[in-house]
Amino acid sequence: MNHTESIFTQIGGVFCTPIAELTNKMSKIKAFVFDWDGVFNNAQKNENKSSTFNEADSMGTNMLRFSHYLLNQQLPATAIISGEKNEMAFYFAEREHFDGCYFKVPNKIIALNHFCEKHNLQLNEVAYVFDDVLDLSIAAVCGIRILINRKANPLFKNYLVQNNYVDYITGHESGNFAVRETTEMLMGLNDNYNQCMDNRKDFSLVYMDYLALRQAAPTGFYTIESNEVVEKK
Repeated sequence: MNHTESIFTQIGGVFCTPIAELTNKMSKIKAFVFDWDGVFNNAQKNENKSSTFNEADSMGTNMLRFSHYLLNQQLPATAIISGEKNEMAFYFAEREHFDGCYFKVPNKIIALNHFCEKHNLQLNEVAYVFDDVLDLSIAAVCGIRILINRKANPLFKNYLVQNNYVDYITGHESGNFAVRETTEMLMGLNDNYNQCMDNRKDFSLVYMDYLALRQAAPTGFYTIESNEVVEKK
C-alpha cells in the first residue's frame, strides 16, 4: 500500500480512485476550488447568517499552495464558490489572497466555467473540495473531487461513488479540520510534504518568494445575475 494511502486510510479516509490514478490526476492540477458551507465549517449559520473557519484549515490551504509552487514554480489558481453570501468567506478569501470568491451561485458550473476561462484552465486541471448536492455540477466534470465527510448522508455518498463523482472521502467530518486533512493528503500525492515543512520552518528564500507572490495576488468577488457572472467591487 502507498505510504500516503496507508496514513490516510488509518484515519478513516476512503480512496474511491486508486492511489496511482489519483497521483496522476494530481500531477495535472493547476487550481484548487473550495465550497464554503459544510467544508470550512459544519454548515451552521450564526446570528449574522454567516459561517466561520478555523486557522488549522487556513494553514492547510497555504501549505498546499506552497507545495504546488515548489513543484511548478508558479502559484495555483484558487477560489471559493458558495451558494450563499458569507462575510467570513469574503474575509478569508481576501486575507489568504485567493483569486476569486463567488457567492450566491445557484448553478455552480457557471462560476467554475468563468473561473477557468479567466485563468486559462481546463476543467480537469481543477481540484474541488465539496460536501453536498449543490456541488454536483462541478464534481461531475473537474479533475479531482474531494468529499468532506458527513455520516448523515450515506445515500449521497453512494450516489457519488456509483457515478464516479468522487475521488476521496475525508475521514474527518465537516467542521472538524477536514480541509486540513484534504490539503495534507493532496500534499502527500505531491510527495514533497517534508520539503514544504522544512522551507516553512526556516522561512527560506523560496518560501519568501512564494509568499511575496501570494500576497500580491488580488481577490475578485463575483455573483450570478440573470445567469451571468457579475463582478462585485
